[in-house]
Amino acid sequence: MRDNGSAMLAAQTVQGLARWGIVRETTLPFSPCQNGNQEVFRGQIEGRFLPLLETVTDLSLRQLNEATLAWVEMEDNRQTHSEPGLSPLHSYLQHKDVGRPCPASEPLQLAFTKEIRRPQRRSDGTISLAGIRFEIPSRYGHFPRVSVRVATWDLSRVHLSAPQSGALLGRLYPLAKNKNARGQRAARATPLAAAATQPMAPGAVAPLLQKLIKDYALTGLPAAYLPKDEISPDLNPS
Repeated sequence: MRDNGSAMLAAQTVQGLARWGIVRETTLPFSPCQNGNQEVFRGQIEGRFLPLLETVTDLSLRQLNEATLAWVEMEDNRQTHSEPGLSPLHSYLQHKDVGRPCPASEPLQLAFTKEIRRPQRRSDGTISLAGIRFEIPSRYGHFPRVSVRVATWDLSRVHLSAPQSGALLGRLYPLAKNKNARGQRAARATPLAAAATQPMAPGAVAPLLQKLIKDYALTGLPAAYLPKDEISPDLNPS
Protein backbone atom coordinates (compact mmCIF):
# COMPACT_ATOMS: atom_id res chain seq x y z
CA MET A 1 0.00 0.00 0.00
CA ARG A 2 1.32 3.41 -0.98
CA ASP A 3 0.20 6.99 -1.10
CA ASN A 4 -0.83 8.82 -4.25
CA GLY A 5 2.49 10.48 -4.98
CA SER A 6 3.49 10.96 -8.60
CA ALA A 7 6.35 8.46 -8.29
CA MET A 8 3.97 5.84 -6.89
CA LEU A 9 1.46 6.37 -9.71
CA ALA A 10 4.04 6.43 -12.52
CA ALA A 11 3.58 3.88 -15.29
CA GLN A 12 7.01 2.39 -14.60
CA THR A 13 6.04 1.64 -11.00
CA VAL A 14 2.54 0.34 -11.78
CA GLN A 15 3.64 -1.92 -14.65
CA GLY A 16 6.76 -3.09 -12.80
CA LEU A 17 4.77 -4.29 -9.78
CA ALA A 18 2.25 -6.01 -12.06
CA ARG A 19 5.04 -7.91 -13.86
CA TRP A 20 6.25 -9.30 -10.52
CA GLY A 21 2.73 -10.26 -9.44
CA ILE A 22 2.56 -7.65 -6.66
CA VAL A 23 -0.89 -6.25 -5.86
CA ARG A 24 -0.77 -2.49 -5.39
CA GLU A 25 -3.24 -0.48 -3.34
CA THR A 26 -3.21 3.27 -2.85
CA THR A 27 -4.52 5.20 0.11
CA LEU A 28 -7.58 7.39 -0.14
CA PRO A 29 -6.76 10.94 -1.28
CA PHE A 30 -6.44 13.46 1.55
CA SER A 31 -6.56 10.69 4.17
CA PRO A 32 -3.30 10.88 6.16
CA CYS A 33 -4.75 8.49 8.74
CA GLN A 34 -4.15 5.65 6.28
CA ASN A 35 -0.45 6.52 6.31
CA GLY A 36 -0.26 6.04 10.07
CA ASN A 37 2.61 3.56 9.98
CA GLN A 38 4.78 5.85 7.88
CA GLU A 39 3.78 8.93 9.87
CA VAL A 40 4.77 7.27 13.15
CA PHE A 41 8.05 6.08 11.67
CA ARG A 42 8.81 9.57 10.39
CA GLY A 43 8.06 10.96 13.84
CA GLN A 44 10.57 8.54 15.35
CA ILE A 45 13.19 9.67 12.84
CA GLU A 46 12.66 13.36 13.54
CA GLY A 47 12.27 13.02 17.30
CA ARG A 48 14.71 10.24 18.10
CA PHE A 49 17.20 9.51 15.33
CA LEU A 50 18.09 12.95 14.00
CA PRO A 51 18.88 14.39 17.48
CA LEU A 52 21.50 11.62 17.84
CA LEU A 53 23.35 13.15 14.87
CA GLU A 54 23.20 16.80 15.91
CA THR A 55 26.70 16.73 17.39
CA VAL A 56 28.28 15.07 14.35
CA THR A 57 30.25 17.51 12.22
CA ASP A 58 30.89 16.99 8.51
CA LEU A 59 28.41 14.14 8.30
CA SER A 60 29.04 12.10 5.13
CA LEU A 61 26.53 10.05 3.20
CA ARG A 62 28.36 6.86 4.15
CA GLN A 63 28.16 7.73 7.86
CA LEU A 64 24.47 8.60 7.53
CA ASN A 65 23.68 5.27 5.82
CA GLU A 66 25.63 3.32 8.43
CA ALA A 67 23.96 5.13 11.34
CA THR A 68 20.47 4.79 9.82
CA LEU A 69 20.77 1.04 9.32
CA ALA A 70 22.15 0.54 12.84
CA TRP A 71 19.34 2.59 14.42
CA VAL A 72 16.57 0.85 12.44
CA GLU A 73 17.85 -2.68 13.11
CA MET A 74 19.01 -2.32 16.72
CA GLU A 75 16.42 0.08 18.14
CA ASP A 76 13.32 0.71 16.06
CA ASN A 77 12.80 -2.94 15.04
CA ARG A 78 13.40 -4.20 18.60
CA GLN A 79 11.32 -1.81 20.69
CA THR A 80 7.67 -2.54 21.47
CA HIS A 81 5.22 -0.55 19.36
CA SER A 82 2.00 0.54 21.03
CA GLU A 83 -0.46 -0.50 18.32
CA PRO A 84 0.47 -4.21 17.83
CA GLY A 85 1.91 -4.58 21.33
CA LEU A 86 5.00 -6.23 19.87
CA SER A 87 8.24 -5.17 18.34
CA PRO A 88 8.43 -5.38 14.53
CA LEU A 89 11.05 -8.13 14.87
CA HIS A 90 8.85 -10.34 17.10
CA SER A 91 5.80 -9.63 14.96
CA TYR A 92 7.69 -10.77 11.86
CA LEU A 93 8.96 -13.95 13.52
CA GLN A 94 5.51 -14.96 14.82
CA HIS A 95 3.74 -14.78 11.47
CA LYS A 96 3.96 -16.79 8.28
CA ASP A 97 6.87 -15.86 6.08
CA VAL A 98 5.51 -14.73 2.70
CA GLY A 99 8.68 -13.00 1.58
CA ARG A 100 10.38 -13.74 -1.73
CA PRO A 101 14.07 -13.54 -2.59
CA CYS A 102 14.96 -10.26 -4.21
CA PRO A 103 15.68 -10.67 -7.95
CA ALA A 104 18.92 -9.55 -9.48
CA SER A 105 19.42 -5.96 -10.55
CA GLU A 106 19.07 -6.63 -14.29
CA PRO A 107 15.57 -8.22 -14.15
CA LEU A 108 14.39 -5.47 -11.80
CA GLN A 109 15.56 -2.74 -14.14
CA LEU A 110 13.81 -4.39 -17.07
CA ALA A 111 10.60 -4.92 -15.09
CA PHE A 112 10.20 -1.35 -13.86
CA THR A 113 9.75 0.15 -17.29
CA LYS A 114 6.68 1.35 -19.08
CA GLU A 115 5.48 -0.01 -22.41
CA ILE A 116 4.63 2.59 -25.02
CA ARG A 117 3.84 2.46 -28.75
CA ARG A 118 5.47 4.60 -31.39
CA PRO A 119 4.94 4.88 -35.17
CA GLN A 120 7.91 3.72 -37.22
CA ARG A 121 9.28 5.96 -39.93
CA ARG A 122 9.16 3.95 -43.13
CA SER A 123 11.91 6.06 -44.68
CA ASP A 124 14.73 5.13 -42.29
CA GLY A 125 13.16 2.68 -39.81
CA THR A 126 13.41 4.84 -36.69
CA ILE A 127 11.17 5.98 -33.84
CA SER A 128 11.33 9.03 -31.58
CA LEU A 129 11.54 8.94 -27.78
CA ALA A 130 11.88 12.22 -25.89
CA GLY A 131 13.35 13.85 -28.98
CA ILE A 132 15.89 11.05 -29.56
CA ARG A 133 15.64 8.80 -32.62
CA PHE A 134 16.22 5.08 -32.17
CA GLU A 135 16.86 2.56 -34.95
CA ILE A 136 14.52 -0.40 -35.40
CA PRO A 137 16.11 -3.64 -36.73
CA SER A 138 15.28 -4.13 -40.40
CA ARG A 139 13.56 -7.47 -39.72
CA TYR A 140 10.84 -5.48 -37.92
CA GLY A 141 10.65 -2.79 -40.59
CA HIS A 142 7.21 -3.94 -41.78
CA PHE A 143 5.59 -2.96 -38.45
CA PRO A 144 3.75 0.38 -38.82
CA ARG A 145 3.80 0.79 -35.02
CA VAL A 146 6.14 -0.83 -32.50
CA SER A 147 6.04 -1.35 -28.73
CA VAL A 148 9.05 -0.40 -26.65
CA ARG A 149 9.90 -0.77 -22.96
CA VAL A 150 11.71 2.19 -21.43
CA ALA A 151 12.29 3.97 -18.13
CA THR A 152 11.87 7.68 -18.85
CA TRP A 153 14.78 8.60 -16.57
CA ASP A 154 17.22 6.30 -18.41
CA LEU A 155 17.00 6.43 -22.20
CA SER A 156 20.26 4.48 -22.52
CA ARG A 157 18.29 1.24 -22.07
CA VAL A 158 15.43 0.91 -24.57
CA HIS A 159 14.07 -2.48 -25.59
CA LEU A 160 11.72 -3.55 -28.36
CA SER A 161 8.88 -5.72 -27.02
CA ALA A 162 6.07 -7.89 -28.33
CA PRO A 163 2.75 -6.14 -27.56
CA GLN A 164 0.81 -9.39 -27.00
CA SER A 165 3.18 -11.21 -24.65
CA GLY A 166 5.47 -8.43 -23.45
CA ALA A 167 8.55 -10.49 -24.38
CA LEU A 168 11.68 -8.48 -25.16
CA LEU A 169 12.73 -8.75 -28.80
CA GLY A 170 15.99 -6.84 -28.62
CA ARG A 171 17.71 -3.68 -27.48
CA LEU A 172 17.40 -0.43 -29.43
CA TYR A 173 20.20 2.08 -29.88
CA PRO A 174 20.16 5.78 -30.82
CA LEU A 175 20.54 6.65 -34.47
CA ALA A 176 24.16 7.35 -35.49
CA LYS A 177 23.58 10.67 -37.22
CA ASN A 178 27.08 10.95 -38.69
CA LYS A 179 26.93 7.52 -40.33
CA ASN A 180 23.33 8.07 -41.37
CA ALA A 181 24.22 11.34 -43.13
CA ARG A 182 26.83 9.66 -45.33
CA GLY A 183 24.19 7.65 -47.10
CA GLN A 184 26.29 4.47 -47.11
CA ARG A 185 23.73 2.00 -45.87
CA ALA A 186 23.41 -1.72 -46.21
CA ALA A 187 20.47 -3.03 -48.16
CA ARG A 188 17.51 -3.60 -45.90
CA ALA A 189 16.38 -7.19 -45.68
CA THR A 190 12.86 -7.85 -46.89
CA PRO A 191 10.93 -9.26 -43.90
CA LEU A 192 8.95 -11.68 -46.05
CA ALA A 193 11.86 -12.77 -48.26
CA ALA A 194 12.72 -15.76 -46.07
CA ALA A 195 9.12 -16.92 -46.09
CA ALA A 196 8.70 -16.63 -49.87
CA THR A 197 7.71 -19.89 -51.57
CA GLN A 198 7.63 -21.11 -55.14
CA PRO A 199 4.42 -20.15 -56.98
CA MET A 200 1.90 -22.95 -57.25
CA ALA A 201 0.95 -24.47 -60.56
CA PRO A 202 -2.37 -23.27 -62.02
CA GLY A 203 -5.28 -25.39 -60.81
CA ALA A 204 -3.31 -27.02 -57.98
CA VAL A 205 -4.82 -27.30 -54.52
CA ALA A 206 -2.91 -25.71 -51.69
CA PRO A 207 -0.99 -28.27 -49.55
CA LEU A 208 -2.76 -27.20 -46.37
CA LEU A 209 -6.18 -27.64 -47.96
CA GLN A 210 -5.15 -31.06 -49.28
CA LYS A 211 -4.19 -32.09 -45.76
CA LEU A 212 -7.50 -30.83 -44.35
CA ILE A 213 -9.49 -32.75 -46.98
CA LYS A 214 -7.51 -35.91 -46.25
CA ASP A 215 -7.96 -35.57 -42.48
CA TYR A 216 -11.70 -35.00 -42.91
CA ALA A 217 -12.03 -38.09 -45.09
CA LEU A 218 -10.32 -40.20 -42.42
CA THR A 219 -12.94 -39.21 -39.85
CA GLY A 220 -15.64 -41.17 -41.73
CA LEU A 221 -18.13 -38.33 -41.46
CA PRO A 222 -20.66 -38.10 -44.32
CA ALA A 223 -20.23 -35.47 -46.96
CA ALA A 224 -22.00 -32.24 -46.24
CA TYR A 225 -23.09 -31.80 -49.88
CA LEU A 226 -23.55 -34.16 -52.82
CA PRO A 227 -24.07 -32.93 -56.39
CA LYS A 228 -27.34 -34.02 -58.02
CA ASP A 229 -25.64 -36.28 -60.53
CA GLU A 230 -24.06 -38.25 -57.67
CA ILE A 231 -27.31 -38.92 -55.83
CA SER A 232 -28.57 -42.52 -56.17
CA PRO A 233 -31.79 -42.79 -58.25
CA ASP A 234 -33.55 -44.87 -55.62
CA LEU A 235 -32.98 -42.08 -53.10
CA ASN A 236 -34.37 -39.42 -55.46
CA PRO A 237 -38.05 -38.82 -54.61
CA SER A 238 -38.75 -37.63 -58.15
